[in-house]
Amino acid sequence: MPTVNAISHVSLTVTDLESSVDWYTRALKMTRIRDMAGDGWKRALMLGDGVMLGLQQHDSTDPADRFSETRVGLDHLSIACADRREIESWLADLDSLGIEHSPISVPPANVATVKDPDGIAIEFFAQA
Repeated sequence: MPTVNAISHVSLTVTDLESSVDWYTRALKMTRIRDMAGDGWKRALMLGDGVMLGLQQHDSTDPADRFSETRVGLDHLSIACADRREIESWLADLDSLGIEHSPISVPPANVATVKDPDGIAIEFFAQA
């Protein structure tokens, strides 16, 4: 019987592909590895440390639209961190880039979030 043992990638719909590529490159240290396009869409594949993320812009997406975790679909992305110190390191880097983020929550879990240009929540998570 087949089982899910890994996720290949996640694709996010964005309103401005180049702005999003720039943000994910700066904020999450991802690298643009491939561009793709089709009828009414274009996508940039971004690679982190073993994680692939697709950023996809559709011609039919309203440029004024913003993400909402209350609609059906994605709620947030969570980046696994080894411990609270790793989250602190991420937040220090975001601070140096002038990117706003939440503070780290108190245990039982260590969680901090940042939002991309479309308002998609990216969570840094470490077990306490």
